[in-house]
Amino acid sequence: MLFLKNCIKGIFIGAGAILPGISSGVLCVIFGIYENLLDSILNFFQDIKKNLKFLFPIILGCFLGVFLFGNILNYIFYKFPIQTKAIFIVLILSNIPSFLRQIHSETIFQWQYFSFFLIALLIGIGSVFLENALQLSYAIENISFWYLLFCGICMSAGVIIPGVSSTVILMLLGIYSTYLSSISSLFLPVLIPLGIGLIIGSLFFMKLTKFLLSNYRFPTFYAILGFSIGSIFILLLPS
Repeated sequence: MLFLKNCIKGIFIGAGAILPGISSGVLCVIFGIYENLLDSILNFFQDIKKNLKFLFPIILGCFLGVFLFGNILNYIFYKFPIQTKAIFIVLILSNIPSFLRQIHSETIFQWQYFSFFLIALLIGIGSVFLENALQLSYAIENISFWYLLFCGICMSAGVIIPGVSSTVILMLLGIYSTYLSSISSLFLPVLIPLGIGLIIGSLFFMKLTKFLLSNYRFPTFYAILGFSIGSIFILLLPS
């Protein structure tokens, strides 16, 4: 039963890696497994059997989520862009009460934390103007291995850091549609370098996030909240 439960959580987390504006990290926090997930991966060799038992159903679910939702999203995102974006915005906003409950269950509100929220929010909004100004979009044949590797590293920030959407990052880098198409068709020349970059970046961002949560827990949570709200604005841009 626990295996199936964690597998289902993994499916949603995997789907979060391809849904615009949705953060896999946010879903991990909502499911109450985020810090356990970091600990299990970073300390994997300290107790392989225990960590593998916890991680395997989640990782399996993630792969299922990516490939089950890839073809579906590739269709609905371009067929019904306004309706789809509206649904995603509602999903993002629905994360906010969970964050606030978790934060305020551990500490009372302090005004100095608001500055971290505001800075993260401004960065999120600023990324919208950056995306609109650059309008990066590449054909598959024009994307180099090294650029895809770099995109994978950047994408890992959205997978690991709660409130930072990997799809927003890929939109800014101009390869989101290429990413969706490659998942739908299992186009390995794109998926392999993205995957390598994702692994490299994930190890770095896991260590960074663990450090921030251990030493600056509540400022980090307020920054996560700012990124979450800021990620909404990119969905308001016309397709």
